[in-house]
Amino acid sequence: MPENIGEFVFPGDVVRDLKVVNGVILRGPGLHSHEEPNCLLVTRAGKLCFKPPNVYWVEGHFKRYYPKKGDLVVGIIKKSGNVCKVDIGSSELASLSLLSFEGATKKQKPDLQVGDVVYAKLLSAHREMEPELVCVDSYYKAGKLGPLSNDGFVMNVSLNFVNRILDVNSLLLRALGQKYVFEIAVGMNGKVWINGQRTIDVLNLMNALLAAERESNSNIVNVCRRYLT
Repeated sequence: MPENIGEFVFPGDVVRDLKVVNGVILRGPGLHSHEEPNCLLVTRAGKLCFKPPNVYWVEGHFKRYYPKKGDLVVGIIKKSGNVCKVDIGSSELASLSLLSFEGATKKQKPDLQVGDVVYAKLLSAHREMEPELVCVDSYYKAGKLGPLSNDGFVMNVSLNFVNRILDVNSLLLRALGQKYVFEIAVGMNGKVWINGQRTIDVLNLMNALLAAERESNSNIVNVCRRYLT
């Protein structure tokens, strides 16, 4: 297992001692094959990530998110308890009460652990106070909010690209949906959760989003076609 998992890596770095399963290493965005066995070459700066048993990728670093009331965000649980602390990419961790889920009571609450992923709405966001999240809408219904499967992957994209993904006129998700069956939760904080039928499909989707981010809207479909063959 590489010693630098979770650390910042730079283009040109070589990640060694990778875990191989049945002779295969699954690589996501930011990594390329290397001539040495059980090694990968870093192609972009970011945090080196690993998901068992054999999946590696580099999570890019982007502009900090400033919480805004009403935004839907993807967050990662950093501290569990009756009130969880959630990383949403802002300068402060957000709070999420276990009672702010549909049907939750003091005796029956969701079991959230460190590392779990949630799709939540910002109930409040003030400069002088930590952001507060809820997983219900104005009718106290979950809708699409709540815990997300740990089988999925979370990647970071630029805040500008979030708007392009969510644009109703965008062909990006429709083009990818022609080949892949997948679920996606796009946070206004630049965090995107993706889950699919196979790990390799999810990695291809992550690579497609990374490639599309660098392209104009008019060329997005052409970029996606590389991952549809």
